[in-house]
Amino acid sequence: MNEKTVVFIGSGDLALRAGTALAGRGLTVIGARRRSEFLPPPFLTITTDYTQRGGLAALEALRPDYVVTTFKPTSRDVAGYERGFLYASQNLLQGLGDHRPSRIVFVSSTRVYAEKEGGWVDENSPLARGDAMAAMMIAAEQTLHDSDIPCTALRCAGIYGDPRGRLLSRIAAGQLCPEQPVSYSNRIHREDVSAFIEFAITSDCEGMELHSAYTLCDDSSVPQHEVECFIADSLGVPQDQRRFDAARMVSGHKRCNNQCLRDSGFSLAYPNYRAGYAAVIAKR
Repeated sequence: MNEKTVVFIGSGDLALRAGTALAGRGLTVIGARRRSEFLPPPFLTITTDYTQRGGLAALEALRPDYVVTTFKPTSRDVAGYERGFLYASQNLLQGLGDHRPSRIVFVSSTRVYAEKEGGWVDENSPLARGDAMAAMMIAAEQTLHDSDIPCTALRCAGIYGDPRGRLLSRIAAGQLCPEQPVSYSNRIHREDVSAFIEFAITSDCEGMELHSAYTLCDDSSVPQHEVECFIADSLGVPQDQRRFDAARMVSGHKRCNNQCLRDSGFSLAYPNYRAGYAAVIAKR
């Protein structure tokens, strides 16, 4: 793997973690983002806006072995998702020109699944084409799959791991979701997401067959109320200071099955919310 090159498009926290690990294995890592000066060694850098037409034109000359996309919407509306995901995927393929990397790893979201009534979903479940913003992520993924470049989509549940994140801050202030109606939640620690990106790249390098999509979540799809009460207990929030606000409930929910991830041979560092949030809270 010593001569392999990986380009990360949209080089934020996940890319930094995965790229650093891959560099430790001897791969060359390149990060493409608007503020590339914030990328530390061992990253090589491309300063660009991947949502702009022609913004990834450097890729054809770089001829990377792998491309990892961690796209984000440019705004929280349909136009922002279209630009941040669909246009970005189109720009990626245009930028690669005639070059064909071994694989594209596309980081996506479990929002693409249509289920809203608490049922189980996996990689074969119906997609949320009626959700306009999810539809843009689905279209971006399909654009990459329709190319002649192998592509693996990582459909991530709620990514957590920041000790200063909004959820912990809200619960520390005593604001929790109610027990009823039940709303299931799914999550994955950011360290497990970045580790799976590393796993996918190294597995492909070693000739392991990868699926076209993986649902990335931990082993415990549980009611959100249960998760928040555990966090409140861990933070020492007194019972008489806890307020249960129905506005904190989501309008639709699902239970994510990670059997495909487990069958791959990948091991989660944080297989449930108790292990994951205990580690996060320990860093506060």
